[in-house]
Amino acid sequence: MIAPKIAAIETIEFSLPMLGELRWGSQSSLAVARHVLVTVALSDGSCGVAEAPPRPTIYGETAATIIAIIRDELAPRLLGQPATTAWERMAAIRNNHTAKGAIDMAVHDALAQSTGQSLAERLGATRDRVRVSYILGIGARDEVLAEAERVVAQGVRVLKVKVGRDWDEDIARIRDLQAMFGATVELYADANETMLAENAAHRLAALRELGLHYCEEPLPVEQIRARATLRAYGALPIIADDSAFTLRDLHRELEMDTFDILNIKTPRTGFTESLAMATHASAAGKGIMVGSQAGSTIGTARAAIFAARPEIAHPSELSFFLKLREEITERRLTLVDGWLDVRDALMVRIDPAQLRAMTVQT
Repeated sequence: MIAPKIAAIETIEFSLPMLGELRWGSQSSLAVARHVLVTVALSDGSCGVAEAPPRPTIYGETAATIIAIIRDELAPRLLGQPATTAWERMAAIRNNHTAKGAIDMAVHDALAQSTGQSLAERLGATRDRVRVSYILGIGARDEVLAEAERVVAQGVRVLKVKVGRDWDEDIARIRDLQAMFGATVELYADANETMLAENAAHRLAALRELGLHYCEEPLPVEQIRARATLRAYGALPIIADDSAFTLRDLHRELEMDTFDILNIKTPRTGFTESLAMATHASAAGKGIMVGSQAGSTIGTARAAIFAARPEIAHPSELSFFLKLREEITERRLTLVDGWLDVRDALMVRIDPAQLRAMTVQT
């Protein structure tokens, strides 16, 4: 069977108001989800969509640069070419992670339609539901606790607690969360590279004593030997995220044995490279979780389908939609006792009227 060719690639910038601001790391914050919807049409009439989330403080991308790189560099390399070669053809363009990731996910979505498969079948997803975590940012303690209470009432059972600006406040916030929820809610931490080599082991041990399950990126990425030493110390399982943006990064991290669990974010590696990363991490005996990079419902749905693969067992960050006041989809996702139903994710569709209402006018 001859693979259909890429006939068109379109981008639309949209903006979704949030229920409060998300703060993390030493100075990063997000007050509105201003993302790019990428649509890929194939020569046989199949059409796929995906979400590109700009994160200037993480990838250096903005909505404007995503739209520009797709228009000026990526689309000219892809139009008229077989859809199955899209990821390979985009490799010549360095960085621009979420621009390439969104195109790749949209291509997979379109190819699933073209071959009469569901996206879950195309991606090798085998489970009916996925376990979900929620990102709880840094902020005034009463506001953070109120947010936690709200999302737990909406079905969240695992909280990823951002730490790193004030250690004493971090510990107090964690103790308050444990007092509120007891054993009904599991906790783990995300330090976003804010710990120091001289105190990281002690702080991870303190988190372990509090009952937290693991910690994401305790040390700066460039301190690779210190990170390897910290992981070997074994105070608490370590999650790799910023240190493993790409498959190339992952090879280095596996060689140095710096982590226990890989956080794959499909918006930055698409489905093609994410599948390869999952294969390599699993073969090395590492655990895997999925992050949606603060995606709206359409991005969360795509990530959730991927998270239903058999080797992905840890709770995945698939509940950011609970922070959004508006959506561009026909339906919203729901959580039941900590789980997201993959069938619901497969049914998510763009609502043209909502998309028009949320489109950023330029």
